[in-house]
Amino acid sequence: MVVVGIVAGVALTRPQPLPDDALAGMTADPERGAVIFAAAGCAACHRAPGVDDGPLAGGRPFASDFGTFYAPNISPDPVQGIGRWTDVQLASAIQRGVSPDGGHYYPAFPYTAYAKASRQDIADLIAHLRTLPPDATPNQPHQVGFPFNIRRSVGAWKLLFANDDWVLGGDLTAEQERGRYLVEALGHCAECHTPRGALGGLDRGNWLAGAPNPSGDGRIPNITPGALNWSIQDIAIYLESGFTPDFDTAGGTMADVVLNTAQLSDADRTAIATYLKAVPAVPNPQ
Repeated sequence: MVVVGIVAGVALTRPQPLPDDALAGMTADPERGAVIFAAAGCAACHRAPGVDDGPLAGGRPFASDFGTFYAPNISPDPVQGIGRWTDVQLASAIQRGVSPDGGHYYPAFPYTAYAKASRQDIADLIAHLRTLPPDATPNQPHQVGFPFNIRRSVGAWKLLFANDDWVLGGDLTAEQERGRYLVEALGHCAECHTPRGALGGLDRGNWLAGAPNPSGDGRIPNITPGALNWSIQDIAIYLESGFTPDFDTAGGTMADVVLNTAQLSDADRTAIATYLKAVPAVPNPQ
């Protein structure tokens, strides 16, 4: 029985990349991919720390309870970046968290959100990434101790927490559905705004209700209607300009987010706001 259990565990936790024909028949549009790139916030994580505009050389640190993770180089450099990866290998990394050599990526990379994205959007995103300048900056190794440095254990984590179902269900309008797609899939807003359990999985019962800042500096705010009383127009304006209704401005990592959402259409920013007004209200703790 022990042997059977081990074999079953190995089978269940193995990396599962996309099939070789996952992108077959698709015509990718790099210009449309630039919009997906902005909506997905790729530059905010993968540009070097302190660089507002430049190649996706990686190196930005992300502190967590499990160690410090460093964003990798995803420029088209053939050695340090993604230049030699096939499109399907890239799509498998983005949507399945599987590396080209068949290993698990840590979920500091929000592939559990990107798994909900359409395959066409992923193809367009990849086409855009191919147009960006290469950079030969070496990747930095993650600083993760035992037992979290056992990559196979990420397979068990995926079994527990990786799913592609939507959090906000029910009878939604087309605008709410678009907002849901932008927030839950491409924008992966919950990665910062939703608290996590002991194993690092998102607490879906407190969706977007705020969370401790992994850096230890303050708290990431609750953006459900239980705490955020801004109008749809207020939210849309903030996502374009960074100005709050009280004429404060976005700071910290949210300033990077606004740089991305400002590149979306007015309709998409309004859709995001409409979605945020529709999620279940969670009050701030007293």
